[in-house]
Amino acid sequence: MIHFDNSYARLPQGFFARVAPTPVAEPRLLALNEGLAHRLGLDAAWLSGPEGVAMLAGNAVPQGAEPIAQAYAGHQFGGFVPQLGDGRAVLLGEVVAPDGARFDIQLKGSGPTPFSRRGDGRAWVGPVLREYIVSEFMHAMGVPTTRALAAVATGETVWREQGLPGAVLTRVASSHIRVGTFQYFAVRGQEDALAALTDHVIARHYPTANGPLSLLDHVIARQAETIAHWMALGFIHGVMNTDNMAVSGETIDYGPCAFMDAYHPDTVFSSIDRGGRYAWAQQPQIAVWNLAQLATCLIPLMGERDAAIEAATKSVHAFAPLYQAAWRRRFGEKLGLTEAADVQPLTERLLTMMAQQRADFTRVFAGLSDGSARDEFIDRDVFDAWARDWQAQNPDPDLLRHANPLRIPRNHRIEEAIAAAVTGDLGPFRRLFDAVTHPREGRADWNDLADAPRSEQIVHQTFCGT
Repeated sequence: MIHFDNSYARLPQGFFARVAPTPVAEPRLLALNEGLAHRLGLDAAWLSGPEGVAMLAGNAVPQGAEPIAQAYAGHQFGGFVPQLGDGRAVLLGEVVAPDGARFDIQLKGSGPTPFSRRGDGRAWVGPVLREYIVSEFMHAMGVPTTRALAAVATGETVWREQGLPGAVLTRVASSHIRVGTFQYFAVRGQEDALAALTDHVIARHYPTANGPLSLLDHVIARQAETIAHWMALGFIHGVMNTDNMAVSGETIDYGPCAFMDAYHPDTVFSSIDRGGRYAWAQQPQIAVWNLAQLATCLIPLMGERDAAIEAATKSVHAFAPLYQAAWRRRFGEKLGLTEAADVQPLTERLLTMMAQQRADFTRVFAGLSDGSARDEFIDRDVFDAWARDWQAQNPDPDLLRHANPLRIPRNHRIEEAIAAAVTGDLGPFRRLFDAVTHPREGRADWNDLADAPRSEQIVHQTFCGT
């Protein structure tokens, strides 16, 4: 059994709609994250049994759960939508882990809600397994992220231009509160609701914050760290809309996300990002833009308007130096260097060479440990000149190995795992999952998963989970 304590469901009715998940035909467990279950204090044996699978599929609502769909708004590719909300997800409730930390338990793909906007509220197995793999890799690398507790097949067909096998993902987060949650109430002029939401977020995530401006500062600082970590892994979120930015600082909503193979700062994978708004190099600037929207929401709670605008603007401007410091630290670690070393010029020289020669992002950094990085370059003399300057800084081998994964969830490998899963073969998914959740572990039987894609394997576009 799971014991729920549902603080968000105790907020006023306008924050959510009460809705139960829609039962599915034939629930079958595809994957259970036993390590995460242990972290949450949950019984993995119960979760994998009939009662647990029924709950994970949405066929049974356990005692104490209060299923809701959260309301929020959002800027989507710069255009504001005043009502979005959980259109295919239901928050069952919150659990308190043995160490006292509070986590949301949410079912994605659990059927329609009042926010579905004519959608079916379902998910197919592809995006469910993609999020399962990618979010758990991010966790393994220390990136703040939502996590995957379970994936369950529904025994039903989901129609996305063709019939595809349905699935439900059980997502775990420190909360699902977004910048768009604040926007939902701000656009309606509901200052009492904004104040209640602010108090809730402070209590849940930032207990040292002292009021709305302090909350803004805390969110900005945490987002600066998260985005810098994305950049250091070559991760591209794909849909950095304000409704996809969690105020907890966790990475949320893995839709058309991807990791770069060949490095270029303008890399985009998402099929819906035709203008490159959310390209790899644009992510820090988009984070600032999103945080400015949060600041705008909080200004009415900060007292005299002109002074509030000045203070909030100053806070948003603080993102840049915080991010730059985090970036230098992350890339310094990738070079095996401390912040005291000459990190930025060395990193920028290396990235420029990589972009010019289309060198593989992950293999270059991982190859710094064993000397194989130069093999990723066409003009090795240029790399050797850089490497002499780098070696003169006395890089730390242990720091190099810790900061640089040997394997990432490469796009073509994810697609292969999904294609096999559609036929009922979960072997490639399980192998890939095991390999990328032990990203620093050298094993000969995983060596092929570290390879860059051949030309015919390159994935040029990824797609939204809906």
